[in-house]
Amino acid sequence: MDFDISNLLDQWEYQPGQVVARRFKTKNGREKIQLRLDLGLLQMNAEGRPDGKRPFGHASLFGHYRARLLKYVAAHDGGDEGFKLKAEDCAKLQLEALQYHHRYICLLHLEDYAAVIRDAERNLAVFDFVRKHAESEELAWSLDQFRPQLLMVLTRARAAQALDADDYEMAVRQVEEGLEHIRAFQREHALPEVAEMSGEMQSLESWLEEIRARRPLSARERLERALRDAINSEDYERAAQVRDALRNLKPAK
Repeated sequence: MDFDISNLLDQWEYQPGQVVARRFKTKNGREKIQLRLDLGLLQMNAEGRPDGKRPFGHASLFGHYRARLLKYVAAHDGGDEGFKLKAEDCAKLQLEALQYHHRYICLLHLEDYAAVIRDAERNLAVFDFVRKHAESEELAWSLDQFRPQLLMVLTRARAAQALDADDYEMAVRQVEEGLEHIRAFQREHALPEVAEMSGEMQSLESWLEEIRARRPLSARERLERALRDAINSEDYERAAQVRDALRNLKPAK
């Protein structure tokens, strides 16, 4: 067996600062995703756990810990107060979440927004699980500190999905909600000034301005603009016609 992948790497140039990813099918028809790195390739499954493993017979390590929680609750009269994740547990869940992080970054680049949302929401559930059950706040923070970045990716995928459907109003709403979720997280941790300076906030706010600029005008907005133009040019006859058209315009449903 030839272990040297130099020829493969030479055919696929690495671009610093950019996500370079591709999707393909193996000979057995299974979909894989590859991410080009500076020193090689990262390959992962397109479905299920990215590395294809089934920890303790479950689809993911997170699934294993949730099963442990259910068993604990059943044995403790429906309560979960004593169920705790130790440092080793949190570290394992963080490493698994990193696998999904690599995949949804690739999927975002490949514009598979539904799959991005699937993986990002999955990691968000992991963060919530660890936040609730970690035996210390420090352990919970080991994952939760990455929540703003995760929220940014999830927001981008949801808004991009809306843009694909030409639903600019929904896209704007998704970005505004994503921004508010990040602000709420920063307020919760007494870091409101960090939120406005963070790369996640700046990226989303810049994109929001771009979406608003690209959004097609509604019939009412077009008439209102025409009315302003007519008044500014002192074309009062045209202004009267546009004003009548505005009055007769049916309200949007």
